[in-house]
Amino acid sequence: MKIVIIGGVAGGATTAARIRRVDETAQIVLLERGKYISYANCGLPYYIGNTIKEREKLFVQTPEAFSKRFMVDVRTENEVVAIDKEQKQVIIKRKDGSQYNETYDRLVISTGAAPVRPPLQGIDSEGIFTLRNVNDTDKIKAFIDSHDVKRAVVVGAGFIGLEMAENLHALGASVSIVEMANQVMAPIDFSMAALVHQHLMEKKVNLYLEKAVASFRKTAKGLEVVFADGQIIEADVVILSIGVRPETSLAQAAGLTIGKAGGIYVNEFLQTSDEHIYAIGDVIEFPHPITGKPWLNYLAGPANRQGRIVAENLLYGNQKAYEGSIGTSIAKVFDMTVASTGLPAKKLKQEGIAFISSTTHPSSHAGYYPNALPMSIKITFDPQTGRLYGAQIVGYDGVDKRIDEMALVIKKNGTIYDLTEVEQAYAPPFSSAKDPVALAGYVAENILKDRVKPAYWRDVQDADPNTSFLLDVRTVDEASLGSIPGAVNIPLDELREHLSEVPTDKTVYIFCAVGLRGYLAYRILAQHGFTNIRNVSGGYKTYLAATSPVTLQKQTIKEVNDDGSARAAFKVVQVDACGLQCPGPILKMKKVVDKLTPGEQVEIIATDPGFLRDAAAWCNSTGNRLVSQESSGGKSVTVIQKEEAKACKLVSSQDSKGKTFIMFSDDLDKALATFVLANGAAATGQKVTIFFTFWGLNVIKKLHKPQVEKDIFGKMFGMMLPGSSMSLKLSKMSMGGIGGRMMRYIMHRKGIDSLESLRDQALENGVEFIACQMSMDVMGVKREELLDEVTVGGVATYMERADNANINLFI
Repeated sequence: MKIVIIGGVAGGATTAARIRRVDETAQIVLLERGKYISYANCGLPYYIGNTIKEREKLFVQTPEAFSKRFMVDVRTENEVVAIDKEQKQVIIKRKDGSQYNETYDRLVISTGAAPVRPPLQGIDSEGIFTLRNVNDTDKIKAFIDSHDVKRAVVVGAGFIGLEMAENLHALGASVSIVEMANQVMAPIDFSMAALVHQHLMEKKVNLYLEKAVASFRKTAKGLEVVFADGQIIEADVVILSIGVRPETSLAQAAGLTIGKAGGIYVNEFLQTSDEHIYAIGDVIEFPHPITGKPWLNYLAGPANRQGRIVAENLLYGNQKAYEGSIGTSIAKVFDMTVASTGLPAKKLKQEGIAFISSTTHPSSHAGYYPNALPMSIKITFDPQTGRLYGAQIVGYDGVDKRIDEMALVIKKNGTIYDLTEVEQAYAPPFSSAKDPVALAGYVAENILKDRVKPAYWRDVQDADPNTSFLLDVRTVDEASLGSIPGAVNIPLDELREHLSEVPTDKTVYIFCAVGLRGYLAYRILAQHGFTNIRNVSGGYKTYLAATSPVTLQKQTIKEVNDDGSARAAFKVVQVDACGLQCPGPILKMKKVVDKLTPGEQVEIIATDPGFLRDAAAWCNSTGNRLVSQESSGGKSVTVIQKEEAKACKLVSSQDSKGKTFIMFSDDLDKALATFVLANGAAATGQKVTIFFTFWGLNVIKKLHKPQVEKDIFGKMFGMMLPGSSMSLKLSKMSMGGIGGRMMRYIMHRKGIDSLESLRDQALENGVEFIACQMSMDVMGVKREELLDEVTVGGVATYMERADNANINLFI
């Protein structure tokens, strides 16, 4: 039998090798349009970042070695340009342009997928690349080696995009990621992706989410990436990781059936609509085992398995069916590991499949053994049978082991009860007596057995205070560092003495740090007659990650004095808080700091990812100095210096003359006056801060705002309030808005800057814009509606600026 295989990477090479191992007599021709076969395309980003230093290690086999070992006629730089089904032959173009025909008894198409490269203006400029094969890699590597790459932009935040971001960062570049969606890594849910957002921000990566690239411009300094909303960021190199499409042009031209998802249609034996032609890998579509609908799956593992199946079906007839793939995938994102299998909640919603989800935050192994690192697990399952639909894990250590266990349960149509029955090897360095997989199963079982009713972060975010009660059962110290707005703090251990303070006529949302104490509180309330109660899945950790805004990065705090001189060395006490979950690290740190004398420092090593934020907040509220923070390998190192209690600062005429403005009004004329004064003060080199509160928030709203979810009150405020600064009215002689339009017209005629221009000038002059968090909550204004440059703060933030100012204006 003569078998011709089109495509020599992954599936194609696997098919050829498997055929030869089974049948020594088959004639095998392997055609590859590129120069290389059987290379590790998943390793390409790591070669660019110098993690893989030797290029040769990318190649599993050379054409010569593969040909000799498996007796395969390997022809590289031979491109198949057409398939003639009737004559059972392919037309091939050589490197020199000449063509010839090759007949076959059976044909295997393994042409893979091609990167999406939209027809944007300037996309062919020097320094803009896609990454799919070795040739792409060589071009990127050569460009980086010959240019001073300090600014890198990655367009697309999928697995390859994030891997490229990490490796460009490893080369010393400042990295920005641009993504049209509101999250990175589409296969996982938003609440899990939010944990990745936090980690990327810790690594000083700038995230531009919900941004569409409109064009590219070549400049004397490099490249400009222009967004659809007009924003521009600069780059020395741009990597396009927008996505891929199946390479189906050959199949379409040959008249083979293309499926609904856009890939080549194949039956369960991976046979196309022509009985003599099979197809495998990225080019095919195949029904998903859970939905039954065809989908595209761009993963190397399934492609290799398909190659093995096709080899046997070619030789023995169609005896072995392919079971389908559930999309089990994993990626390294800096220090984090992110993995997914099956269907996430958002896909189940899209498919109309009823489900329940549950989130847990266990440690990778026993907490008392050194270097226990946190992980977050979210599973989705059937509300009746408990059939496991999907799992997502974000963590640092042991993620691969757990996702593989869950993938096997899903592929075997198992349930959440099977998770509790998986027998894991246990020793303190590797796991806990109650393994994270089992823990996820136990929590899900509690839900299905009606021992607890879950709520989710969106339920809490949209809760109506008139009908809802938020119960924070963490300790007082934990709650002081931040809580869900409007929550009442009753620590778990004091709950039984304060049952009368929990209303019975409202829905009670209970939350703790990660969900365990919330469950215990739920059981206490349930056994005391409370019925309308819910435990927030994943606790405050999940809520905070999902609701925290993505901000552009600032430089790490330097260890210097106020005058810029080097800080003198002080005694440093080291504290190991690894393995402790919140509030453990913050409480352990506080006990040590309380014993220090002013000037002494404490260095806290922690594995709780929220500790970086908690430590900074604690310093701001206590007056101690945050010296430095950094994270690596799932651990964070925070250095704090104890300070003397300070009296209120008096600002004299000899001090720097900062200016603070409270923008309470949204009148056009008052807003104009504010920015005129602010720009005048900033022009003299003074620090200027504008605190926008209540109606003043309308002055800093975007003209084109993204769609955001709001409760009924937020929607009402949205209808009544001005949509942006363009809709502001005069405080006097407004005349139904005519006065404002008249003023803008006169200002334009006389060459006077508009309100929006003055506002932009203020930002360029370094004026700080702070939006009042409380006012935003009351008026239903979301962070996404405000200008990107605006930071969000509270009264303490404003008072800190006012303490250092000698003029404070309320407008």
